[in-house]
Amino acid sequence: MDIIETIKKQVEENDVILYMKGSPNAPQCGFSSRTSQAVMACGKRFAYVDVLSNPEVRQHLPAYANWPTFPQLWVKGELVGGCDIVTEMHESGELQPLIDEAVQE
Repeated sequence: MDIIETIKKQVEENDVILYMKGSPNAPQCGFSSRTSQAVMACGKRFAYVDVLSNPEVRQHLPAYANWPTFPQLWVKGELVGGCDIVTEMHESGELQPLIDEAVQE
């Protein structure tokens, strides 16, 4: 399977997926740390991909997403944004209902 198909499948099959450097419990950069903390604070399960251990995803996701940086939060197949956007949404209270609506547990 080609990497773009893999990315597309990940985005479509996970209601919430975070492409980040490291993991939510061991982030490898400050931006990934702040973003994963905001998503974890919503209290719902989410998928993540460590782009440091997946160099093909790291190389091709920016073109697929038309977004040049990491982390990237995707909800219901749509790119929400990176660290600044996710952090602002969390602080304003917009992130919680978005995640709650996406993840019906």
